Amino acid sequence: MAENEDGQEKTEQATPKKQEEARNKGQVPRSRELTTMAMLVAGSVSIPLMGGPMVHQLGGVMRLGMQVERAKIFDPWAIIEILSQAIYQGFMALVPFLLVMLVTALAAPVALGGWAFSTEAMSFKAEKLNPLKGLKRIFAVRGLIELVKALAKFLLIGSVGAGLLWHYLPELMGLGREPVVSALAHTGSILSVSFVMLSASLLLIAAIDIPFQLWDHSKNLKMTRQEVKDEAKNTEGKPEVKSRIRAMQREVAQRRMMQEIPKADVVITNPTHYAIALRYDADKMAAPVVVAKGVELVAGQVRAVAMANNIPLYEAPPLARALYYSTEIDQEVPAGLYLAVAQILAYIFQLKASVRGGLVPARPDAADVPDEFFQGPGTNTGPHPKSDDEQIH
Repeated sequence: MAENEDGQEKTEQATPKKQEEARNKGQVPRSRELTTMAMLVAGSVSIPLMGGPMVHQLGGVMRLGMQVERAKIFDPWAIIEILSQAIYQGFMALVPFLLVMLVTALAAPVALGGWAFSTEAMSFKAEKLNPLKGLKRIFAVRGLIELVKALAKFLLIGSVGAGLLWHYLPELMGLGREPVVSALAHTGSILSVSFVMLSASLLLIAAIDIPFQLWDHSKNLKMTRQEVKDEAKNTEGKPEVKSRIRAMQREVAQRRMMQEIPKADVVITNPTHYAIALRYDADKMAAPVVVAKGVELVAGQVRAVAMANNIPLYEAPPLARALYYSTEIDQEVPAGLYLAVAQILAYIFQLKASVRGGLVPARPDAADVPDEFFQGPGTNTGPHPKSDDEQIH
C-alpha cells in the first residue's frame, strides 16, 4: 500500500478536486509507447501512399540543382536564387507527410489523457537537479518497468525483423538478377511492408503500457482518509463555520424582513405564537404578498415593529397558522386563502377610511380556511369552525 509522509495508507480514490488540481499541474496519464506506435504506424502507412509524388518532386529538386547553366554558376545571386527554389520545392514536397506526423503527434495523447497545458510543469525546480533523487527514480519500480519495456521492445522488434528477413530472404537474394529500375521498385516495396509490420508490432507494447499508465496514474493520486476529510472540510467548510454563516444569514434576512414591516397593510396574529405581515397594492400586485412572518420570539418582534409603525394587528389564529406554513416571505398568498385575506384587507382599508370621517365598517366574519392548509405542530387537521376570538388591535 502506498503511504504518505505521515505513514497513513492511501486507500481512497482521488476526488474530482484532486484530479482537477493534478491536471492543472500537468499530471495526466501518458503513454510514450502509444505516441511512438501511432507515429510509426502513421509514417509507415503514409510513405507508400505519398511516396510517389514525394520522390517525383524531390527528383525535380535534384534536377534543379544539377542542371545549372554555365553562366549562372559564376553568378552568386543566381546560385542563391536556385538554392532558394530548391529549398522551397523540397519543403513543399515534404509538407503533406509532415502534416500527417504533426496531427498524429497531437492526436495520440488525446486518446489517453487528453491535452493538458500547464506552465507549472515547465517551471524550473531545483530538486530535479538532485542526483540522489535521480538515482532514486532510476532504481524505483517505475525505472524497473521502463527497463522491462525497453527489453521487451528490443526482443519483439528483433523477432519480427528476423521473421521478415527470413520471409523475404529469397526475394532479397534475387534482387541482383533484376534490372536496376525493377530492383529499386522491388526493394522499396519490401522496405515499405517491413516498416509497416515492424511499426504494427508495437501495438502489443502499447496495449500493455496503456492500462499500466492508467493504473499508475490512479495509484499516484490516491489519498488517505484524512486527506479526503480535510478536503471536504475545506470545500464545504467546517461545521462550526457553516453554522456561524447560517446564523449570520438568518440574522441578515431577519433584519431585512423587519425593514419591510412598516410597508405592510396588516399583521395577522395567532395572537402570540404566530405573526404574518401582509402587503397589497392593487395597482402593482395580483395578490397580497407576505413581507414578514415569524413564530414565538420573532412573532413578538414582528408585532412590536408593527405597533411602533401603527400597522393594524388582526387576530385570526387559523388563518395565521395557515399563512405561516403555506407561504414564504415575498410570495403571494395561496389561492385558497384569497377570500379570507381579502375580507380582512377590505376591512382594514375601510377602517382607515373611517378615521378620516367615513362610516365605521362592520367587522367581517372570519372565512373558513381549507383543511389542506393546516399543518405543523399544534394544529388540527380536521374541520375548523370560524374563530370567535378574532380581534383587531
